[in-house]
Amino acid sequence: MKISILTAVWNRASTLGQALDSLEGQDYPDWDHVVQDGGSTDGTLALLDRRLDERRHVESRRDGGIYEALNRAFERSSGDIIGVLHSDDFLAERGVLSKVISTFAETGADAVYGDLDYVSGADSSRVVRHWKAGNFHHALLGRGWMPPHPALFLRRTVIERLGGYDTSFRIAADYDAILRYFRDETLRPAYLPHVLVKMRLGGESNRSLERIVRKSREDYRALRRNKVGGAGTLLLKNIQKIPQFFLKS
Repeated sequence: MKISILTAVWNRASTLGQALDSLEGQDYPDWDHVVQDGGSTDGTLALLDRRLDERRHVESRRDGGIYEALNRAFERSSGDIIGVLHSDDFLAERGVLSKVISTFAETGADAVYGDLDYVSGADSSRVVRHWKAGNFHHALLGRGWMPPHPALFLRRTVIERLGGYDTSFRIAADYDAILRYFRDETLRPAYLPHVLVKMRLGGESNRSLERIVRKSREDYRALRRNKVGGAGTLLLKNIQKIPQFFLKS
């Protein structure tokens, strides 16, 4: 199975190299990397030019934000399996893709997801939070559960059938998409109990109080739209983050 890794990037020359290293170092060779750049001016494109790989496909043009860019990258992709690698993140070990593909093959799943470590923005070797996703059942959605978006891999057919990111959401389109996919009773998910991705703290959704408030509003809209829950579910979603500061990967 071929896996397409989608990356939306804009002015991330300082972190993108580690993401590229983590992908190029994988022991599973059948991947392509679809990079959608938003018109970077900080050296990101020069970095990509220096890191030529026949499996990497780069397009640079202005876009309406990360979700529009990821939708465009998906349209340009050709893999049977789709994953997202943000430009601030990196794959946790060289065997991530082989583990993911083996899980798809062995279980026949439509979605495979794993765990995620949040790491310090200043020191990517220091784990600050550990997100243990755990096994899924439908009742969990109403309790605020979701898998880590960067540690979620989907069959292409799921996105083709249920749609990509709704760009009317500026911060929470990933949560909206996850609710749309996981509330579908025909979806067959499989949990892979390994840390698949390391994510730097300091992303778009928590960069300021204004963004935190906006994300909460968008999360609430996604919950209501997908008929999963409301204010209580949103509260539980936030409460579930607390143990992440005490769990160890």
